[in-house]
Amino acid sequence: MTEVRLLGPLEVLAEGVPLSLGTPKQRLVLGMLALSPGRLVTLDALVDELWPATPPRSAVANVRTYAANLRRTLVAATADGQVLIREGSGYRLNLPPDSVDLNRFSADRRGAGELAELGELEAAAKLLTSALAWSRGPLLAGLPVGPATAGRRVAVEDELLGAVELLADVRIRQGRPDEAVRLIRQQYRLSLLRESAQLLLIRALYRQGDVAGALAAYRSARASLREHLGIEPGRELQRLHRSILNRDSAGDVPPRSTRERAPSHPVPVDWLPRAVSDFVGRADAVAQLLAVTDHDEGRPVVHLIDGMAGSGKTALAVHVARRLAGTHPDAQLFIDLSGHGEEAPVAPAAALVTLLRQLGVPAGLIPVELDLRIAHWRRELADRRVVLVLDNAASSEQIRPLLPSGPGTVVLVTSRRRLVLPDTELPLSLSVMTSDEALRLLAATVGADRIDAEPEAAAEVVRRCGHLPLAIRLAGSRLAHRRSWRVADLADRLAATAVLDQLGMEDRTVAGAFAASYEPLDERGRRVFRLLGCFRRPFDVTQAAALTGLPLAAAIRTVDDLVDRHLVEETEGDRYRLHDLVRQYANELSWREDASEQDAASELLLDFVLHAVLIANEGLFDSYDVRAELAPDEPRRPDLLAAAGPLGPDWLERERATLAGMVELANERGQHAAAWRLARSLWRFYYMRGYFDEIRETHLRGLASAEAAGDLRGMATMSNYLASAYLKTSEYAEAARLVDRAAALWRKLGDVPTALRYEANLAVVHWHRGQLAEAVALGRRILRDPGFSTALRIPVALPNLGLALTAIGHYDEALRIHRLHLFLARVNGDVFHTMHALGHLGAVRVRLRQWTTAIRLLDAALMLHRRTGHRYAETENRNDLGIAYRHLGRLDDALRQHQLALDLAVESGERHAQAAALNDLALTLVVAARRDEAARNHRRALELATRIAHPYEQGRALAGLAELTDDPDEAHRYRRRALAIFDRMGVPERFELRRRLGEAPA
Repeated sequence: MTEVRLLGPLEVLAEGVPLSLGTPKQRLVLGMLALSPGRLVTLDALVDELWPATPPRSAVANVRTYAANLRRTLVAATADGQVLIREGSGYRLNLPPDSVDLNRFSADRRGAGELAELGELEAAAKLLTSALAWSRGPLLAGLPVGPATAGRRVAVEDELLGAVELLADVRIRQGRPDEAVRLIRQQYRLSLLRESAQLLLIRALYRQGDVAGALAAYRSARASLREHLGIEPGRELQRLHRSILNRDSAGDVPPRSTRERAPSHPVPVDWLPRAVSDFVGRADAVAQLLAVTDHDEGRPVVHLIDGMAGSGKTALAVHVARRLAGTHPDAQLFIDLSGHGEEAPVAPAAALVTLLRQLGVPAGLIPVELDLRIAHWRRELADRRVVLVLDNAASSEQIRPLLPSGPGTVVLVTSRRRLVLPDTELPLSLSVMTSDEALRLLAATVGADRIDAEPEAAAEVVRRCGHLPLAIRLAGSRLAHRRSWRVADLADRLAATAVLDQLGMEDRTVAGAFAASYEPLDERGRRVFRLLGCFRRPFDVTQAAALTGLPLAAAIRTVDDLVDRHLVEETEGDRYRLHDLVRQYANELSWREDASEQDAASELLLDFVLHAVLIANEGLFDSYDVRAELAPDEPRRPDLLAAAGPLGPDWLERERATLAGMVELANERGQHAAAWRLARSLWRFYYMRGYFDEIRETHLRGLASAEAAGDLRGMATMSNYLASAYLKTSEYAEAARLVDRAAALWRKLGDVPTALRYEANLAVVHWHRGQLAEAVALGRRILRDPGFSTALRIPVALPNLGLALTAIGHYDEALRIHRLHLFLARVNGDVFHTMHALGHLGAVRVRLRQWTTAIRLLDAALMLHRRTGHRYAETENRNDLGIAYRHLGRLDDALRQHQLALDLAVESGERHAQAAALNDLALTLVVAARRDEAARNHRRALELATRIAHPYEQGRALAGLAELTDDPDEAHRYRRRALAIFDRMGVPERFELRRRLGEAPA
């Protein structure tokens, strides 16, 4: 049996034996946990409690050490390793509530109050005596408590005094006033300004027959109240005084104990603002807040609602408060704590005056001292059912004194900062609205008929507003006041000018709401926020540190603070972003205040990113050294490169969108060399993963930058690698134009080997366009060129020529070429080229009908695809594997491989590969006796191949349809069209077609 004693010096008894609990801070950690047995206490809460002002850097490590020491002590004493449990970001003391003296005291006190109300006075007195016996002094006496525990100490002290007063009241009612006098005088110093205690003392003295003593006690109470609080005694004290002077029997009527009076059904009060009449959406948030509206643990319900400016926190809190009014009818209170605005935050003492006056407490009865004011506030709420909205809170310290100590009250706290408070419900962070909610809100503001008439324009309006409720309401109000405007007119205005300039009505603007969050930042926080506004994509803390020039630790602290203030959003995996409207606000500020340092900041960021990408490229299983080609300077922030974590393919995958945004940033800021060099460094990753849209996006920007700078080398490089994206998405003419341009520029620069390397890419373009003779001739010419030997360790002319040779049926020569490719790849340790050489060899074996050998080669290639994560050419490998399985009779395996190939081709946008997969899927479906499906797939292939002008797959689709039609004339026409294509290309399939047409081989 483990017992924890908090009422007095902290003690833990294991089987009756006290334990040694270590240093004061370590003891305080245990005290915090014991105040909430069975509940998680976060590390942040423990750190705030132990070091309220400035926690040391080692704060978290120290707390973990204290917890580990306490765990060892408890395990040694109890042989139970589950007493103190670490969970996620905090700790939990796994003890039943009744093992803590404070909880037993509270339970006994509540039970005694119920017995007293039922008139069972002796039983109530015994239970109160038992409850008071738990107290050995103030809560956690002797420990240097922090703000949370200090507030709890005040509440517990108030609860103890309430128990004493209740026992005194019971004794008076039992006819034992002398015991009541003794009880009150034992607490005299603490009861000096408590009118409830003074009432009991005077009444007890009067019941004893000590009229002079009762009058003297009244005079003493009056003098104390005047001296310390500047007020006269309350009505009940004055009434009792008059009764004693007049010897009136009314003086003998037992007044209610302030802490345990019977419900008096006070006049309900409602200070909530007018609810939003068109409140829409937020169903999940409302449900979460309404799910817990009462505690069975003797505590109030406290909900924390945080979110960015304009997200609708206040509207939500007021809406929920209105919903709770039926179950909390005594009072609905509201106060704006001015936590974020031009005015200073409302001090707790001033806030308490406002709230007490809302409850009807006369100004003269409100104590001057903060601790007495807190006690008075908590007594007023003790037996009321109240809902309280603390709006726009600045900090946890501001609201702690305003929280009630007992059940019956639901508190809704809103803030633009993330607050940390013990004993609260799970915080609710309010995000922007969903598209559907945003449209409903716009309709409620403007009128559903106007929105229904122009749904697309309405969707554009809410998108431009970033789905932010305040922005939507302001935009909607503007439209509502202009009946001649269409919704499209508003959408056009939002698209044509800065959105923030359009979002304002009278003195209420979105920019003003953001400013209220921005202004309280320190100078470093403001600068970081402004510079982050220059970049549109998600970022991590290393990138933030590079952009701002800050040490990483300082950047982490600053970004965390911006997240806590909801100026920056945390997305996932330690990634961050700015809401579109917040980013626009930050960017405008930056252009006003940081214009002179924006270029230097972006140069630092781009330098870090380029070096990070070059390091990550080393994990791509590619022997080609992009670093040697680009020859960058030494990195300016090697410390950030070391801290960025594992830089490899996974990092490149995670940063895909951000890295494309970096090229955009460099292009827009005129940092042209950085733009094309970064694009070039990204090409291999994008190409291997089949991200051809990203290649086009980044390399078009890189090319524009190179052209703007007149950089011939950059123009040639971007043209060549941009051509790869056009080729893979079947825009063959543009691909050919770009390759020709790139080769010509390198010849102009006098670099013949690089020009030859680029010209070799034309062979693939010729192959896709059905110009196989040109492809073979070009490949052979390049291999014979004197400049070829220095072009590359693994020349791309080899696989390109091999593909063309395979297509025209020169299989032996194709095998020699692909074997040479494989040999050079193995010698150079190049996994990328090894993988593709294996795949190409497998494709030749398929054409040679050597199915088992083909499967072995293709499986080896696919194994390397899995190992490296490279998707390039996986489509072709799987399709060829399906062909081999079909001819071996493994139709299910064949169909699965064709479908995988088709899915991969659709995902990457390779339309020629889609057409090939559709044609081979159809051929396998024919063997599986699914002719209708086969015909549909051939037609899809024909439509797609015709659209992209890919003659080989057109011919295959036509030949396939000829075998599936029941009309001989139509079949003949299909075969004739296919034969014309195949004759022009010179591929082996023409021979089978001539046989089917009854013609002699040409």
